[in-house]
Amino acid sequence: MELIWEGFQEAIRLVSRFDPLVMGAAARSAWISTLAVGLAVLVGLPIGSGLARVSFPGRPCVVLMFRAGMAFPTVFVGLVCYALLSRRGPLGWSDLLYTPWAIVLGEFFLALPIIVSAVHGAIKTLDPRAAETALTLGARPFRRWMTYLSEVRLGVALAVLIAFARCVTELGIAMMVGGNIKYRTRTLATATALETGKGEFSRGMAMGLVLLAIALVVMFLIVSLSRADTDE
Repeated sequence: MELIWEGFQEAIRLVSRFDPLVMGAAARSAWISTLAVGLAVLVGLPIGSGLARVSFPGRPCVVLMFRAGMAFPTVFVGLVCYALLSRRGPLGWSDLLYTPWAIVLGEFFLALPIIVSAVHGAIKTLDPRAAETALTLGARPFRRWMTYLSEVRLGVALAVLIAFARCVTELGIAMMVGGNIKYRTRTLATATALETGKGEFSRGMAMGLVLLAIALVVMFLIVSLSRADTDE
């Protein structure tokens, strides 16, 4: 208990003094995960909407594939991204391995199934009258799509928050394709593991506390939006 208490006190001091290693890892984790989730939203919204409204052979298999993707271990996603970006991989020419962009790519693949599955499920449960009304009023396809998204905006927002929480706290992808390089690809999760392994328990706890704070803020937003959805 003494180790934990002393480590906690020193961790608070490091955070309050804006320790460069702690704050750098926090900022890096934030922008990488935000960019990855943002890209997943841009790609996932039309895919999820299309799966909900357009019938084609094999659609159930595609939906099942995306739902299964939500349960993929992060180390598996990291392994696939490593194979893609390594010198012998199809994207080896890009020279992205062990850069922040490699982590963005991995977290994009982590977030995409969450967004697609959530959008698909939310639009599938919409009242059919919403689509019929939009069609009767002569709304064009894009306008009808925007109407669907407006009706399920709380569900989409929840999916975005859940995807961000999973990305910002993941370890496997950042370690495997980022390489945990100081001041370059080190995130809060990888830095926490590294500093603790080096015996720098206080700094590891400081990074863990920042990561916990981010997770708690996201969880608070998720609970608030869930209550708003229930009230409606």
